[in-house]
Amino acid sequence: MAAPADVAALTERLGRAPQADFEVVVRDRAGDPVVVRNEPFTRDGTPMPTRYWLVDPDLNLRISRLEAAGGVRSAQEAVTPDALRAAHDAYAAERDAAVPVGHSGPRPSGGVGGTRVGVKCLHAHYANLLAGADDPVGRWTAEQLEAAEQLEAAEQLEEQT
Repeated sequence: MAAPADVAALTERLGRAPQADFEVVVRDRAGDPVVVRNEPFTRDGTPMPTRYWLVDPDLNLRISRLEAAGGVRSAQEAVTPDALRAAHDAYAAERDAAVPVGHSGPRPSGGVGGTRVGVKCLHAHYANLLAGADDPVGRWTAEQLEAAEQLEAAEQLEEQT
């Protein structure tokens, strides 16, 4: 169960109250939430396929730009199908292990971000990586973010000279 300060921080970042119980699993240097681990169901019982959720606004913006530039397709082309399948299977197994024993209703499904095949959302893969999983799409995303950051730094240096 999240601390009241974490609920307040996540509410501010989402612009609404969280619909599922969660735990902050990655924080930034200031202690603010970066990645949360959601329970497998929202409070009203709706299945929640997204176990790890990236909630840092700056990272979300940077990854959204990467997606807008064709990043989902590029990531899928860069990662082997077997490695991607392994990431989806491990994600689903970890999430499914949190489903209460004896649960008889609808269950969350799919792998990273709820997808069954391929790449759906770079944000979810990156959150999965930051939470400690071996996620090849998350690694690809991290590499792209690092390259973009280096390019921005070089451009800033060039502007200063």
